[in-house]
Amino acid sequence: MSILIKGANVLAADPAHGLKPFAGDVLIDGDRIAAVGEGLEAPGAEVIDGRNRLVIPGLVNAHAHSSQNLTRGRFPSMPLEVFMLYCVPLDRAFSLPPRLVYLRSLLLGIESLKSGVTCLLDDVAELPTQSLAQLEAVFDAYDELGIRANVSGHVINKPYLDTLPYTDEIFPDELRREFHSVDPPTTESYLEFSEEAVRRFHGRAGRLRYVVAPSGPQRCTEDLLVAASEFSKRHDAPYHIHVLETKVQLVTAREFYGGSFVEYLHGLGALHERVTMAHTIWVTDDDIELMAQSGCSIAHNPICNLRMGAGVAPLRKLIDANVNVALGTDQLNGNDRGPIFDVMHVAGLVHNVTSWDYPSWPTAGEIFQAATAGGAKSVGLGSEIGSIEPGKRADLAILSLDSPRLTPLNDPVIHLVYAESGASVETVIVDGEIVVNGREVTRVDEQAVIEEVRGRYPEYLAQQERMEAMSRELEPYFAEMYRRCVAQEVELERVLTRAGSLR
Repeated sequence: MSILIKGANVLAADPAHGLKPFAGDVLIDGDRIAAVGEGLEAPGAEVIDGRNRLVIPGLVNAHAHSSQNLTRGRFPSMPLEVFMLYCVPLDRAFSLPPRLVYLRSLLLGIESLKSGVTCLLDDVAELPTQSLAQLEAVFDAYDELGIRANVSGHVINKPYLDTLPYTDEIFPDELRREFHSVDPPTTESYLEFSEEAVRRFHGRAGRLRYVVAPSGPQRCTEDLLVAASEFSKRHDAPYHIHVLETKVQLVTAREFYGGSFVEYLHGLGALHERVTMAHTIWVTDDDIELMAQSGCSIAHNPICNLRMGAGVAPLRKLIDANVNVALGTDQLNGNDRGPIFDVMHVAGLVHNVTSWDYPSWPTAGEIFQAATAGGAKSVGLGSEIGSIEPGKRADLAILSLDSPRLTPLNDPVIHLVYAESGASVETVIVDGEIVVNGREVTRVDEQAVIEEVRGRYPEYLAQQERMEAMSRELEPYFAEMYRRCVAQEVELERVLTRAGSLR
């Protein structure tokens, strides 16, 4: 099948055209872009009228957690370590049936496609244990929708209290025994699971891939971190991990390893071009140098970082060091919005308050590149998606310019980062197929999905509320651990400031 987008404003974001749109055409043949230029003809092709339309590369959400989708809008703002208490099931009986996992994934996929996201990395955390049936349900959802997706087997293989500092001092023995009563997966069982996942799902439909995803350096054993790294190289699969998201994690790295998580991963040989580290807020200059040398990527999640008071990543330093930067929404009960347009907007604003040197503030172009080419590289598809150029996969979004947000059209990239919300997206194409047409997904009955989720929600909510009741009893202990870490950091900063003033 061929599609010809005729007479549009094309923001190719490729080396030939950069970030300046041009009036022209895009020819799609099968799942690839065949030509980009002016006056293109293709007898028999389906023609899309590009007048008053802006064509952009499909956006990439490089870090999302669909597994938190059913508690979107449920929780107030709180620090991550307290927040996770309500997200990490302590009840071993807590488990979602595959059908609800499927529906939950469809919700994220539908919202993503309708806002111009053609590719996402879904770091699916089914805790305490993910089953192959649950993982298959995620792949089934994204296969049916027509979106491109990398889907993880997220794993924590240490007892949860052993991943946090000061718990020996804070938690009563009885509670510690309760936490340790849940046996985490072994490295061997995770590798067996991952091998089977690759066999069943990796490369499905030509656009779905499996991802190894150790939750974080402090949450996984050393042998699992190394084995997952070797697995990613062996299967050419992405390696996804959370690193230095909060000050608690900064303290954890010092307490557990005497340094930085980045240094720790580097020492294990688990820092390379297939690795994407989510967040990386509390990284040092030395960390950034190691990251740049390794060729790894970071997934920047500014909205969730702000919602949880985690901090602001050193974006300018990362970009200047040539660390590849992508953007992510993170978990949808800690961001509450799915579109990458929202993330671009906040990323384009929050860093302006971190420095008085306004020429160093991130540009709209840098933010847009992170949402396209940067995201493509992060998910291991830098040569396949992220720009509109011949030979690449036909993943793109078409926005209507008949919108107050885009009228008059001045600098389109500035409009996209600071003005657009995703509401102007009319058409989305993935692998050469129109999967959103007239602002509606073409492969799935969206209203039927919403109604089925509503019908099944009471059963889920009863289970969730039981878990939350347990969590409320435990929250004071986690809050005390958080306070101790913050106090340690405040005291350290005071000492360093005083030492600097004495020199």
